Amino acid sequence: MPNVSFVPHAADRLTAVLAQLKTYLGEKVSTNHAVCEAHSHGEALDLARMPAAVIFAQTTEDVSTALAICHAAYVPVVAFGAGTSVEGHVTPPEHAISLDLSRMTEVLQVNAADMDCRVQAGLTRQDLNARLRDTGLFFPVDPGGEATLGGMCATRASGTAAVHYGTMKENVLGLTVVMANGEVIKTGGRVRKSSTGYDLTSLFVGSEGTLGIITEIQLRLHGIPEQLSAAICQFENLEDAVRTAVEIIQAGVPIARVELMDDVQMAASIRYSGLDELRPITTLFFEFAGAPASVREQVAVTEMLAGDNNGLAFAWADTPDERNRLWKARHNAFWAVKALCPGARVISTDCIVPISRLAELIVALRPIFRLPGCRPPFWDMSGMVIFTRLSSPTTARRGTDRRWSLTVGLWPVHWNWKGHAVGSTA
Repeated sequence: MPNVSFVPHAADRLTAVLAQLKTYLGEKVSTNHAVCEAHSHGEALDLARMPAAVIFAQTTEDVSTALAICHAAYVPVVAFGAGTSVEGHVTPPEHAISLDLSRMTEVLQVNAADMDCRVQAGLTRQDLNARLRDTGLFFPVDPGGEATLGGMCATRASGTAAVHYGTMKENVLGLTVVMANGEVIKTGGRVRKSSTGYDLTSLFVGSEGTLGIITEIQLRLHGIPEQLSAAICQFENLEDAVRTAVEIIQAGVPIARVELMDDVQMAASIRYSGLDELRPITTLFFEFAGAPASVREQVAVTEMLAGDNNGLAFAWADTPDERNRLWKARHNAFWAVKALCPGARVISTDCIVPISRLAELIVALRPIFRLPGCRPPFWDMSGMVIFTRLSSPTTARRGTDRRWSLTVGLWPVHWNWKGHAVGSTA
């Protein structure tokens, strides 16, 4: 394995490391300004920092070589997939290398009878499902963007279908991971249950690159439902909509998706996605999947619960084009918010509470964030509230320093912003 002796100063270390990287990886290493700039940030937050170089890995061996060289010289490495992060995950620290996995797009194995597959980390969910089309199987975790599966593992992505199919944690069977020193390890396997040894797969899923870089993933697949039907129901009152979503989950309805967007978010989405037939009021998005009889039963229970909570009439989308139009509007919620105030900064994050506390959380947050220069739309995914703050460029430049906290039941929620969000916990 290549080795670089320690050099005290960062610039000198980088010079030595780049020479070693180019020796072993050749044209896969780029210091082109435009390439480095494209890897200096994700899709949100104005936290951009240029990496010293970008490595375009194509195999696990490439990743291992790069990490071994950088580790020996104390040079930080940040993994980069599709660059769709909205919370700063791919922004490198100073004097760092950006390790781009987007060329690792092979489907290594598909086991249709066992409903699993093994893929490289740079493959996207959309590309995987296109390649699985003829098998009758699909991968359901849908965070909305064109994210890579490796990035989805690293951030424990969930998305609109998590209420039915679970998050990445429930859908990853095993991993190939390169540790910081270049050592390659494999976790898990193809079996659905094992009590042997530590559950290292769950440890790495959600570790955000801090424990190692994921290069291959063994995924659990699911059968394509016999029938799909989507609908929306609008509510004059936010609490009624939240109560409906909570009761649907508590009643055990096996609904495929249920999503909430408040009035501010709906106004933005109507304008951005052309949903002119809808009103800018709190809205629940539903998708039902399964055998026809099961779908009819799900629909009947959902309509009853919504009606009991003052829901307005359901609007149905039964054709693929109509369903895709509705869900595309939901997936474009971030861009719809951004379009509200051209030139403004967008800061988004999430906080999670038990489902029974969801209405309390949203109601408590609203007055806190309705401040000058701030427009706070909300949308939620089964107990998680995603809130987005829009700050005008003037407000952003002032670098406002605020801290808020509240307690929802027994779960404290904190924010601390100094011109940018540093997170929330619940």
